Amino acid sequence: MVLQRDQLSRIKISGYKSIRECDLELKNINVLIGANGSGKSNFISAFSFLQSVLTKGLQLFAAQSGVNSLFYEGRKVTDQIFFEAFFGLNSYGFELVPTDDNRLVFNKEFFGYYWKTDWQSEIEIARGNFESRWNIGVGNNIDQHVIPILEKQRWRVYHFHDTGRNAKVKQEHNLSNNQALLSDAGNLAAFLFRLKVSFQKDYERIIQIVRLAAPFFDYFVLEPQEMNQEQIILKWKQCGSEDVFNASQFSDGTLRFICLATLLLQPKELRPATIIIDEPELGLHPFAITVLSDLIQSAAVDSQLIVSTQSVDLLNEFDAEDVIVANRGSRGTELMRLPAESLKVWLEDDYSLGDLWNMNLLGGRPAAEPV
Repeated sequence: MVLQRDQLSRIKISGYKSIRECDLELKNINVLIGANGSGKSNFISAFSFLQSVLTKGLQLFAAQSGVNSLFYEGRKVTDQIFFEAFFGLNSYGFELVPTDDNRLVFNKEFFGYYWKTDWQSEIEIARGNFESRWNIGVGNNIDQHVIPILEKQRWRVYHFHDTGRNAKVKQEHNLSNNQALLSDAGNLAAFLFRLKVSFQKDYERIIQIVRLAAPFFDYFVLEPQEMNQEQIILKWKQCGSEDVFNASQFSDGTLRFICLATLLLQPKELRPATIIIDEPELGLHPFAITVLSDLIQSAAVDSQLIVSTQSVDLLNEFDAEDVIVANRGSRGTELMRLPAESLKVWLEDDYSLGDLWNMNLLGGRPAAEPV
């Protein structure tokens, strides 16, 4: 499958958290595996970092994260963070340095483009600024290729981990907050209500898929709150029962699966160009993981997927060329796409990718700390 022009074709990162150096090509499906502490979450967080830069929230992100923690092994070891996101032949990048008052300042910000196969030219946007100035462009033809992509910012990171009693997905929220599914699914009821009204076919498909993973589920009860018509809360009915249940009466795994099904089955015109999901398998039954893999591969026809996982069952559903391995060594987090050709003899001999991972032939397994 060929990437669309607003999807990420390559990413370069240096000096960010556990990532000393990274230059990684991205495809339609990118399944990231690795041991605890290998840096998978840091790689995923880099996309949230990019989003903060583009929405002029860099200083807020830095303050919330702690400036020193953003630099590879801290500011005493690393003095700058470099980031470049590629969209085919074009790119947007920046270099950040810390200030004495714990802020980040742009040492350079630029658009890039390729004239020939390996030769890239950078055109500087600005330097010395505390928030991004990408929207002013560079004043030539490259603006028409890069600025529309950055304006849409059609990539989003999703974490559906929080299903506790106070999770936003279980709370009342504004019915009008329905333009896009939030990163934590905090507007799930409002978004499903929009699909029910305006995208009936897609909405019905979500219900059908949820029933596969949760056979007791009948349908959602999506209505504005009686006492406040501007608010809505997630409710549902169980097969064979007249009672109406709230989201707290879903198991954690079922609620997470509903979030994932909604994300991946929403109409393609609403779906982000690049969907980044951190450990979607949490709390899911093995059969639900199989269904999830089908949803990921189906969504990848129109969207790009970057999925971090520690699930052998989920890994087994993908091809070797889809997989990126994160290893942590003396040079920090190293990310490498699996050499599919060299694994062919193993996979043809009835071994699965999960078997090879467990045998430590793929990397991405716990190892002793480097001396």
